[in-house]
Amino acid sequence: MTVDTTRIKAALDKPGVKIVDEDLFAQSAVLVPLIKKDNDRWNVLFQVRASHLKRQPGEICFPGGTLDGPDEHPRQAAQRETAEELGISPENISIWGQLGLIISPFNLLLFSFVGEIPPLDKLAPSADEVDSVFTVPLTRLLTLEPKTHYIKVQAQPSADFPFDKIPGGRAYPWRTGVLPEVFYEIGDHTIWGLTARILQQFLTLVRST
Repeated sequence: MTVDTTRIKAALDKPGVKIVDEDLFAQSAVLVPLIKKDNDRWNVLFQVRASHLKRQPGEICFPGGTLDGPDEHPRQAAQRETAEELGISPENISIWGQLGLIISPFNLLLFSFVGEIPPLDKLAPSADEVDSVFTVPLTRLLTLEPKTHYIKVQAQPSADFPFDKIPGGRAYPWRTGVLPEVFYEIGDHTIWGLTARILQQFLTLVRST
């Protein structure tokens, strides 16, 4: 077999972040929806997930969902899912840009975007996915100090793991990780998990501009 170094270099020089074992991760995209209210003041819109959903019923989230196949760009997915969940046209969603990629230890790649959506009276949230929506002024969010707690993530090898093939065997010193869990308390609402981490990332960006 001939080694073509030119093609190898070209492959290595491709733009974009390379994620090892990317096919093992589910990929989702969400939108931090900005909406104007009360004398054109910016608000952030949140959704309360429908109580009949199998996953995370009743939790607070941003609109979004799983990419529709490998050919759909995360930006398109965020726009499409937001349109479906809030009952608006994709053309009426103006995406401003992208926040950082979250790589979850639970096999999830989460892309997040920020954008403007139409006024509240133009929305028709889908009862299949959304129980209700509420907005919080951006100026108020910027005054909040979230509380952060931590979850330890540990390796748990499968029952058939070949311990005899690694140094130390069953006593191998596996690395452990720490996962931050951020909590925002806003009135009767608790925003936590990945939604809170995205919100924190966005608010940090706003403060720095």
